[in-house]
Amino acid sequence: MARDASDTRERLVAEARRLFAAEGVHRVKVADIVSAAGQRNPSALTYHFGSRNGVLQEILDRHNEPIDAERGRYLALLGPDPSTRELVGALLRPYSTQLDTLEGRQYLRIVAQIGGELSGADFDVGSLPGINLQRVFRVLFQRPAELAPELRRDRLLGAVILMTGSMAERARHIDAGDRVTPAAEDYLTNLADMLVALLDAPPGQPLPRRAD
Repeated sequence: MARDASDTRERLVAEARRLFAAEGVHRVKVADIVSAAGQRNPSALTYHFGSRNGVLQEILDRHNEPIDAERGRYLALLGPDPSTRELVGALLRPYSTQLDTLEGRQYLRIVAQIGGELSGADFDVGSLPGINLQRVFRVLFQRPAELAPELRRDRLLGAVILMTGSMAERARHIDAGDRVTPAAEDYLTNLADMLVALLDAPPGQPLPRRAD
């Protein structure tokens, strides 16, 4: 690819990521990205990525792939029957590295938007982005064994929304220059506590139908 074409492609990616994070994935138009990237040709994005969804997928892939590779290294250190907390650690540690860069924080804010649109019926472990992410969720989907499969699926979806939403909110505060608390390790520990409690809680009693 020629240097000019490569530069154009990178500007389109950078502006799309910034706009998707700040304005919303579904609010940003192709024309907005092209203009922000300083391109006069209105077909520039279509030429390089095919569509708005094409550049969105490019952004996700650039982050998902190294995150999942790092997750694989964490999984390699675990025994044959890892605890839920160990698996949650394999989710959180690689994912949280994205908080360290502006591009990573923009990615986190994009992912939270996508995760928030999922429903239990849509949640398919096999469609998750990364073989190691799928490995983690396939094990978690079996727990707790006494819970009905559809309820386990709802819990996994809830865990995804909690993790991605929490990270995106922290990313937003960092980018705004806010004082961010708690400290990084305390934050991850507390988020892990919440996720493990959500995933491992035994079935409870039905709620009262009405307040007396």
